[in-house]
Amino acid sequence: QLQLVESGGGLVQPGGSLRLSCSASGNTFSVYAMGWYRQAPGNQRELVATITNDGRTNYAGSVKGRFTIARDNAKNTVSVQMNTLRPEDTAVYYCAAYTPDGTYWGQGTQVTVSS
Repeated sequence: QLQLVESGGGLVQPGGSLRLSCSASGNTFSVYAMGWYRQAPGNQRELVATITNDGRTNYAGSVKGRFTIARDNAKNTVSVQMNTLRPEDTAVYYCAAYTPDGTYWGQGTQVTVSS
């Protein structure tokens, strides 16, 4: 089993920044990549960014250049630095961990971008 706990969400004004963190515990040895997803009300969950164990990253086009994903393999954490936030970035953000047995999810953290 694998447990993921997110932190760092909140309310921020347009143009502001937030940093989300996710800590993994349990069978972390089986994780080969981690990522962040988000889900806005009425929308499907969508990919934000992923990062592999060897540091390869992938970003959704809507966040490329504004968000940066990072990984600390020793601490089993993944973070996403979100800059120049827009109202359309408002969503619940979920941490994900990919293993051969499937994808594990955190409980989600709310990010609200509003003036």
